[in-house]
Amino acid sequence: MAKAEAPAAAAGEAAPPKSKKLLIIIVALVVLLAGGGAAAFFLLRGASHDEEGADEAPAKAEKAKPKKKKEAEAPPTFMPLDAVVVNLADPGSTRYAQVGITLQVEDAKTAEEVKKYMPAIRNGILMQISRRTADELLSAEGKEKLAADILKLIQETTGMEPYKGYSPVEAVLFSSIIVQ
Repeated sequence: MAKAEAPAAAAGEAAPPKSKKLLIIIVALVVLLAGGGAAAFFLLRGASHDEEGADEAPAKAEKAKPKKKKEAEAPPTFMPLDAVVVNLADPGSTRYAQVGITLQVEDAKTAEEVKKYMPAIRNGILMQISRRTADELLSAEGKEKLAADILKLIQETTGMEPYKGYSPVEAVLFSSIIVQ
């Protein structure tokens, strides 16, 4: 009988180290699962609040037709135009400007709509630039004013004027400006 108790005692001594390892593994798994659950909760909770507000917004947007803000997931579409070369309005000398323009529009559908008016837009851009002097085109303020004037021209020509601060034609960007 003493021999039977000896193996049981030996087994009892071996069991606690395995129990400690098993306990550590279980605690680590519980901590990881709790952390993962908390992360999922915060991420999904933020998304559900955004979706709740988004559900109400489309109903209002359908009534007003134009969207107030574009969705964050959809990047804008960039529409490069052919570079224009124009005589500038400098008195006493002949100066030229080559201007590369890219339009930032809401989506590809808007880009297709803008392309329908491209001859009138290009003519308006040429007229706007030819009214400027070299000094105006070389200054930051002059470039900003030209971009704003071209944006207004495009919005009016295409009938996409801002409605409550929103227009699908978003910006005029200069890809290059060379003055000689």
